Amino acid sequence: MAILENEPSLLEALRGEMTPKFLATRSPEGVPNVVPCVSIQPAGDQPDTLFFGNFLLRKSIRNLESDARLAVLVITPELQGWILKGDFIEFQRTGPYYERQMNSGLLRYNAYTGVRNAGILRVRSVESSFRISKIQVALDYLRARLAQPASTPSSGASFIEMPLPVQREFARMVAVKVLAWIAPDGYPILRPALSLQPTGRGAMTAWLGSNLPVPPPGAPVTSNILTFEAISYQAKGQWAARGKAGTLQVQEIYAGGPPYPGGRVA
Repeated sequence: MAILENEPSLLEALRGEMTPKFLATRSPEGVPNVVPCVSIQPAGDQPDTLFFGNFLLRKSIRNLESDARLAVLVITPELQGWILKGDFIEFQRTGPYYERQMNSGLLRYNAYTGVRNAGILRVRSVESSFRISKIQVALDYLRARLAQPASTPSSGASFIEMPLPVQREFARMVAVKVLAWIAPDGYPILRPALSLQPTGRGAMTAWLGSNLPVPPPGAPVTSNILTFEAISYQAKGQWAARGKAGTLQVQEIYAGGPPYPGGRVA
């Protein structure tokens, strides 16, 4: 039986036009990239096939054109989620997937532009599933705030000071935050990191106490935040771990939406 057919709750979440979904890709140098991609939908006519609209996804598109390996994270408003591993297939500039994206409620009235094309991907596996209670969110947020930031990885890399607007957004407890890194098999991997918050002007700490995968110490890691106001930032850097807490030492920050989607802000 097809993978997604065994997951009716996942299929229902994927069909949600406003359900938070994140797409992780990798650069030719093996650096993870992760962006919100709420346009991801199940194809319906092909098993284990998803499609998405190419809308403000410039870096992700370049990555997919050079390396088909990807990951998807889906999380519902009830904080039930799934982590998927998949492969990019192709872009289609015409046809039913493109038309479905153009006619979706998400893009029909957007003030910027329509999709350039529809991207097609194939799901290889459901890597993990999770459910997070609101009490757990609050506890993990407090634990991350109290945790001492882990030491800076000894790589000689330089770290930056996060702009205050970025610090303010990542300090929110009520927002969807994720981490992405490259797994040993070369695929990007994603996990929720709702407790991620600034613990210094150039670092962010999260409490990762669940049974989900965690980044290895020293790994290049990318985080992304999506707020209920559709504000998104992507922060890239290196990961340092201390027990169940981990710290992202920030090296780069990018805007995730208009007016400068994908533009570097620090």
